[in-house]
Amino acid sequence: MTDDIIDLPFPQLNRNQQKGSKPRCHLLLSGAKAAVARRLTTLIAPFGEVTAENSWMPDGFTCCQEAQLTTAERIISDQHLRDSLLNWWLAVPGVSKPTTPNWDIASTCKIDGEPGILLIEAKAHDAELRNEERGKPLGKEDGKGVATETRRNHVSIGACIQEASLALSGETGLPWALSRDWNYQMANRFAWAWKLTELGKPVILVYLGFLGCEEMPIPIRNEQHWRELVEDHSRTLFPREVWNKSWTVHGHVLIPLIRVYDQRLDSRGILS
Repeated sequence: MTDDIIDLPFPQLNRNQQKGSKPRCHLLLSGAKAAVARRLTTLIAPFGEVTAENSWMPDGFTCCQEAQLTTAERIISDQHLRDSLLNWWLAVPGVSKPTTPNWDIASTCKIDGEPGILLIEAKAHDAELRNEERGKPLGKEDGKGVATETRRNHVSIGACIQEASLALSGETGLPWALSRDWNYQMANRFAWAWKLTELGKPVILVYLGFLGCEEMPIPIRNEQHWRELVEDHSRTLFPREVWNKSWTVHGHVLIPLIRVYDQRLDSRGILS
């Protein structure tokens, strides 16, 4: 190991993961389980609760792996449910290294007293939302030469997101326009949250903005700034009244929240 790697503030993370939301997610989940649970509960109160008996990913800096719900046994212990998610999303699992979405933070929790799932998408500056405005690319040269299996998965993902969009329109009585072809990341986050309710899991989905990321080009200034950024980004997908309310979907609650967390670092990357 070279000296410059040793000198990284967070040696467990890659060099390109040393700033912004990535180390802050790990710091948020570091420490005694009771303390981590209190932090997560603060983010989702009054809609849900996390206790020391719950499980989350990543596990601080001890286990830095982010959750893919199709393989994350700590979050979804039921193999049949994980397989259902995989086969819903991908027409041909296991080819050309296709993946299901990685979650910045995922945790089990209680929602209205019922076992549920907390999913968090975290950002540190406004460009992170703007960078996801394009759709999901198929491959090089607009798909020319892309394997048939990859094309099938691309079509399957689009159909899953469209299915979720139509269902959410019916369940909420609001116009939804989730799509694989624009604002893809947010669209897939809501599609997965919807699918989990169909499979019997209440869900809290949090768009989390970290404050105090002064090392980033345009940091999130305050809660109002973050709320406006998220609402502006989501307006092509659904109305702003979707946020910060509890919706009943498939008989289970789906709660999309906009939250901020102030986690400032000093020049060495240490909590200040």
